Amino acid sequence: MDKPTRAMQQTKPAAEPFDTKNYSLLLTQPVEKFLQYLKAERQLSQHTQINYQRQLYAVIHLAHEIELSCWQNLDASAVRLLIGRSKRTGLSASSLSLRLSALRSFLDWMVHQKQMNVNPARGVQSPKPGKHLPKNIDVDEINQLMDINFNDPLAVRDRAMLELMYGSGLRLSELVGLNCRELNLKDGEMRVIGKGSKERKLPMGSLAIKWIEHWLSMRDFFEPEDDALFISKYGKRISTRNVEKRFAQWGVKQGLSTHVHPHKLRHSFATHMLESSGDLRAVQELLGHANLSTTQVYTHLDFQHLANVYDSAHPRAKRGKS
Repeated sequence: MDKPTRAMQQTKPAAEPFDTKNYSLLLTQPVEKFLQYLKAERQLSQHTQINYQRQLYAVIHLAHEIELSCWQNLDASAVRLLIGRSKRTGLSASSLSLRLSALRSFLDWMVHQKQMNVNPARGVQSPKPGKHLPKNIDVDEINQLMDINFNDPLAVRDRAMLELMYGSGLRLSELVGLNCRELNLKDGEMRVIGKGSKERKLPMGSLAIKWIEHWLSMRDFFEPEDDALFISKYGKRISTRNVEKRFAQWGVKQGLSTHVHPHKLRHSFATHMLESSGDLRAVQELLGHANLSTTQVYTHLDFQHLANVYDSAHPRAKRGKS
């Protein structure tokens, strides 16, 4: 049986009890017994019980609309129809998943009670929630963030990290994993190890090179214990948590209106590069994405536009053309 979610526990109680007089007892009686089971045997909280009740009675209402008279007649196609009708009422993906979870739990109980042979909701996938993208930082605020001219070694290190992350679109793990030997400051290049241990070569901007050189002139003050490029004040490779904390602090100190997080800098890099160049393939390579669709997730641009750019630019990507 599906475990009740936090959303089930926190949703407000129903205002009024469900009126069963217009609904088939073959639908309502098993639900009432299931709710009693949740109360007496599972001993779930009152809020969770009320949320199961609300979701299952909503399903009963929809079952009545499609003339489903008993649970034994329910199959996977009918479950999809019920979820589809729920979606048309304006429910979000998370609310639809909650409803389907309650129905699965109830039908599992029906199978356990030997009132059904199989649970038809088990083969129906929950709707995927929409992907929430971080808001990118605009160029003016990027310049405001980077205006760090303190000569304190840790401030110099932090500016070097900020310049490198925004200038090259690094992942946080790639930033903290960088070693000195992987930099070629003369040619403005570096080697990074991305997801799946895939290595790629990336360019570095002139400002990033300038501040990395400034940082390297101070790095030995902290007696580094290995070849890590960015280290803490204790000489150890800097942690992802420390980078997140320092970036957030600089965002506040520099007066930005948005929370500064490493991924926002990567997202801003991708958005600004794509808006300026329109070169989807190049941005894909810089970000280290295996698929074009992943690159699209990092932007606010329409994927069809991006696909058209790709089709027109790449010699082996002319899909549907002879």
